[in-house]
Parts: sequence; C-alpha cells; structure tokens
Amino acid sequence: MINFATDFQLLISMSRKEKLLKRFLTIPSDLTWNELVLVLAHLGYHQLSNGISGGSRRRFIDERGQVISLHEPHPRKIVKKYVILLIIEHYKDKIKNNE
Repeated sequence: MINFATDFQLLISMSRKEKLLKRFLTIPSDLTWNELVLVLAHLGYHQLSNGISGGSRRRFIDERGQVISLHEPHPRKIVKKYVILLIIEHYKDKIKNNE
C-alpha cells in the first residue's frame, strides 16, 4: 500500500513537472521565479550559494559545470521573457554540443 502511494505521488509530480516544462516553452509572461527554479532543476541545474554580498544575482550549475547566471526579479517575482528565451537557447546549445 505504501509503495503504491509513493509511486502514485511520483507519477503526479512527474506530470506536474512536465506540465510546467510545457508551460515554460510557451514563454509565458507570468512565470514566477519559483517555477523557473523548478524548471532549471528539471533540466539538471542546481542553484549555487551566492555568498554574503551576492545581491539578486543567482547562479545555476549542471553536472558538466555549465553555469547559468541570472538576476532574481524583485519586488515582483515574475521572470522576464528574455530570461526564458536565454535559458531555452542555452539549453539548445547544451544539447547540440553533447551530440
């Protein structure tokens, strides 16, 4: 019974990640910073700590050491469209270079 619940929760979370990724690829004008962080995690990136005086600059790194450096939006947490396009292009280049 617990196994089924765990597998079911995994299936639901996978579905949510896939829906979020599809939404991300439509370049929405209302994507939040937290959603962007989830998309980057789904693409294999994790956030590096920014130290004491990092300001709003956030860096994300993948398993090969490729870094994406972004400004976290404030006071509203809505990501600009150019940031989404930048990440899409970065990921396309990453895929092209790995082939």
